[in-house]
Amino acid sequence: MRNVLKCVRDVKSSDIRAEVERRIREFRAVRRKGRDAVFKELCFCILTANYNAEGGIRIQKAVGDGFLTLSEKPLAARLKKLGHRFPNTRAKYIVEARKHKDALHRNMHSMDEHALRDWIVANVKGLGYKEASHFMRNVGYGNVAIIDFHIIDFLEKQGMIERPKTLTPRKYLEVESALRKVASRSGMDMGELDLYMWYCETGKVLK
Repeated sequence: MRNVLKCVRDVKSSDIRAEVERRIREFRAVRRKGRDAVFKELCFCILTANYNAEGGIRIQKAVGDGFLTLSEKPLAARLKKLGHRFPNTRAKYIVEARKHKDALHRNMHSMDEHALRDWIVANVKGLGYKEASHFMRNVGYGNVAIIDFHIIDFLEKQGMIERPKTLTPRKYLEVESALRKVASRSGMDMGELDLYMWYCETGKVLK
């Protein structure tokens, strides 16, 4: 853990801190914009599953309100034109997710973070623990971890975990518990920690 904390603290004391803090303000602002903005962020996280954040950001900007209005075939055609790897499947998931838009909005005001994540995983096709956590961080929740191969590689190199063969829900929660200890020692919540760790591993601050 000592090496993880050193890397994070070194980055936090650099110019990257202002960028991380700006991102966190952006995340918190999404929830205040209302259910349509929240749903479009959910769509971004559906897009990034088995894809990449930079491509998802580009497509999210290009499609915009189309996530709210386009039927499945036109949305799939738009995603294909924009270069998504799985346009048909992702369009299907996004259109199906619309029926949960109001319930998602209500649950964000009535459930704690972990209950909300479990509800999202159980009800929104295309989102597992990682993608549901990604969505929640991107709308301002701070106490869930986004665990992908970058974070697993980082923790493995620091000797904190053994690389799992598959990231089952049980294993996900075990790795999240390890990250919670790092967050506590560093005086950050896990949403903020993720941004710094992502930068330590990739040299980028994305969303």
